[in-house]
Amino acid sequence: MTTAASDIALTDQAARRIHAILANESPGAVFRVSVEGGGCSGFQYHFAVESAPGAEDALLEHAGARVAIDPASIGFLAGASIDFVDDLMGQSFRVVNPNAVSSCGCGTSFSV
Repeated sequence: MTTAASDIALTDQAARRIHAILANESPGAVFRVSVEGGGCSGFQYHFAVESAPGAEDALLEHAGARVAIDPASIGFLAGASIDFVDDLMGQSFRVVNPNAVSSCGCGTSFSV
């Protein structure tokens, strides 16, 4: 079974924040979400702005937000929801990932 961008949810709060971030970038820019090795639990989420999506990226679009996810990362994110929170602990993107069997207190590191 392959994972598509439609298998990943983007909350309205996350879409608004990404749209605001991309408003200051050149046309065609995307917000990249990727999974990389490392962190205190084995894998970690990485967020970045890039000028354009890669040729093989999955593209998730919602409410003016454009999110690119590379082929190696998308399987780790199947069924996940990307949110943006602004609370007493600060502002951050958070991934609620049903594939993660454990995560670290930092919220960006997980294991499968």
